[in-house]
Amino acid sequence: MKRPGKLITRNSLNVTFNRRTALIGGAQALLGTILATRMAYISVVENERYKMLSESNRVNLTLIPPRRGWVIDRHGKPLANNKADFRVDLIPQRVRDVDATIGQLRDILDMSPDQVEDLHTAMKDARGLQPVPVASGLSYEKFAALSVRLPDLPGVAPQRGFSRQYPTGAAVGHLLGYVGIVNAEEYEKNRNPLLITPGFKIGKDGLEQYFEPQLQGKPGARKVEVTARGKIVRELGVQEDIPGKPLKLTIDGGLQEYVARRLGRESGAAVVIDCQTGGILAFCSMPCFDPNSFSDGIGRLEYAMLSQDERVPLLNKATRGLYPPGSTLKPMAAIAALQNGVDPDETVNCPGGYRLGNRFYQCLGRHGAVNMTRAIEKSCNTYFYAQAHRLGYDKIAMVARELGLGEDFDLAGANQRYGTIPDSEWKLSKYKQAWTASDSLNAVIGQGYVIVNPLQLAVMTARIASGRRLYPHFIPNDKVAPTLPYPPEHLAIAQLGMAQVVSQGTAARSKLPLEGIAMAGKTGTAQVRGFGSGSRGGAGVPWKYRDHGLFICFAPVEKPLYAAAVVIEHGLGGSRAAAPVAKDFMTYMFDPQKAMDSLLALEAGWGGNISERMASEFAAFRARSEGRGPATPPEATAG
Repeated sequence: MKRPGKLITRNSLNVTFNRRTALIGGAQALLGTILATRMAYISVVENERYKMLSESNRVNLTLIPPRRGWVIDRHGKPLANNKADFRVDLIPQRVRDVDATIGQLRDILDMSPDQVEDLHTAMKDARGLQPVPVASGLSYEKFAALSVRLPDLPGVAPQRGFSRQYPTGAAVGHLLGYVGIVNAEEYEKNRNPLLITPGFKIGKDGLEQYFEPQLQGKPGARKVEVTARGKIVRELGVQEDIPGKPLKLTIDGGLQEYVARRLGRESGAAVVIDCQTGGILAFCSMPCFDPNSFSDGIGRLEYAMLSQDERVPLLNKATRGLYPPGSTLKPMAAIAALQNGVDPDETVNCPGGYRLGNRFYQCLGRHGAVNMTRAIEKSCNTYFYAQAHRLGYDKIAMVARELGLGEDFDLAGANQRYGTIPDSEWKLSKYKQAWTASDSLNAVIGQGYVIVNPLQLAVMTARIASGRRLYPHFIPNDKVAPTLPYPPEHLAIAQLGMAQVVSQGTAARSKLPLEGIAMAGKTGTAQVRGFGSGSRGGAGVPWKYRDHGLFICFAPVEKPLYAAAVVIEHGLGGSRAAAPVAKDFMTYMFDPQKAMDSLLALEAGWGGNISERMASEFAAFRARSEGRGPATPPEATAG
């Protein structure tokens, strides 16, 4: 039997339709309410956020690198300043086609093949937004030619700003250091956007690095309106940068440049100290790099030349070079002997050496009967052999340390190697051996285990000359150094012996050419190879095996104002190589024109001043690298 279906009436259809209409209408009303609420939230609550995002689509805010504070000498003369500069960098993350971009830059900027190769290498090593320097010091024409092509060169960042400049170049390289762009490791430690701003650089070495917080300054900002493609429409405003604070040093800029130039083609170092304050007046290590090259981004070939040079221009020899001091320690040994009761008028006979057991220790000559001052004057080894054997070296070592030898000074920006002033305890600790009498004889004439740096020798000389425990420093201060624990008459004996060295002794040819002003000093020759090598380090052996030449001095003798130390690597002796250099720069301190006339005559024979010689050396190195010159560079000649 068939079951009848449900009866559909007009009323039931109306009810169903009304129900569905209400459901859909409610859903639409709910959706409308949600949309209205969201629109109200965006327009009211998040109004500022979206306004900022909208603004960023047409406005760019870029940082302006701050100008670094100047570094000035004691007279206010700039040692490091800033110059107006047109430069261009690459932002690796924004470069679409590295090869094509570098190719266009090569054509626009007339880049050499070496520069192009260096740029390719730098781009491979760079990361993200770290800027890669392309060129600086551009002419306005090249800068303009590049700027108009920017829409086709994404990642290229030309900039008009300021760059670091060192007016005397290599003369201040090891003193000031240099600046450079932040590397990836440095940025990882401090993700400050300023660090990756094109044109911004930080101190990388020396005083530039040590005083970075003071020299850096605060960045400015530039707001510009741009198109969707990044083309600048107009500038909306500029907030100027705040330059870093100037840094004043104790350095005498004229003397610093003169000493660097006077070292000539030699490899060595010289330090000059103010005997009244301990302030460092000159701090030179030559040869040296040009900090302008490093700050602009040194090329691969130029760096290779520096790193391969046997004279090691990348080493700061003033504090990192260690040398046997030779006979320059004899004035110090004399003070030690006086402190331990030795009569300065007591004589020792010098038959040409000193016998200890079965060994005869050579002297520099046959001096006959010598007292203390004459022993310093003639640099008599025999006299000091006798005193060292008599007293033992431990007592001498105490005075050596009191005068600054072996000391690691608290000196801004200086990375020091402080050498060794040995004694019996030191040898036992290091070698598990007892100190011997022969060790004392070697040490008292500045050989054996004794090694020091040129800064320490300059401090020792300044302390002997002044009678005060002066500490070397670069930043002027008013501290008065305490007096040394030695009677003035003991210091006077050492000073008199040093005065006789220059007036009639081993450095008599280096008297100052000045009326009424005398210099005191002490020469030293340090063996590079011992007697056991079968050959002394004289002129007949290769340069690297020749003896070092050293000289310490102060002037004037009556009232010392300046003390200095000079070390000439492989210079064949203090009187031959080091003393003439000191003579000239001490002359400069009292008569600059006379000293400069002498220097210009010397430079004429050396092939020009420092920058001219460096340019010539680089041209020769490039020629050899390209197979157009001799396989090895010519040997360094005396300066």
